Amino acid sequence: MKPFQKILVATDFSPHSALALQLAADLSRRYDASVTLAHVYEPVTYALPQGYQLFTEPQLAELFQAFEKQLAEQKQAALAAGALRVETQLANGFAASEICALAERGGFDLIVLGTHGRKGLSRVVLGSVAERVLRTAPCPVLTVRDKR
Repeated sequence: MKPFQKILVATDFSPHSALALQLAADLSRRYDASVTLAHVYEPVTYALPQGYQLFTEPQLAELFQAFEKQLAEQKQAALAAGALRVETQLANGFAASEICALAERGGFDLIVLGTHGRKGLSRVVLGSVAERVLRTAPCPVLTVRDKR
């Protein structure tokens, strides 16, 4: 197996994602690999009356500015944890599909993401981005789960 050169870390800014980031930083150091932190904004998919907007353009701009700030903070955390080269990307769409598309377009060798480890009804209702990424990713996927 060839060493990883490009690692994509999908983050939702949760504690599970923080663990995934720490592991990716360690892999970056070990393999001299670059890390790209990506967050996907998944718009609400509720049926809304025609002409109704959930967010106005200024509200969306403010939301994306907050995401960029969080990504910048995570980038600093990755560098502090030993990652060698770190970039960030912000995407918009269905999370699992966007993560896999980013991985394919960017030629990533590995996707690292946290998983909440939900079971039963909560998994059925909330779904699992990690599971969908595992099934459709163009490269190996490493999931990280908090033991608590």
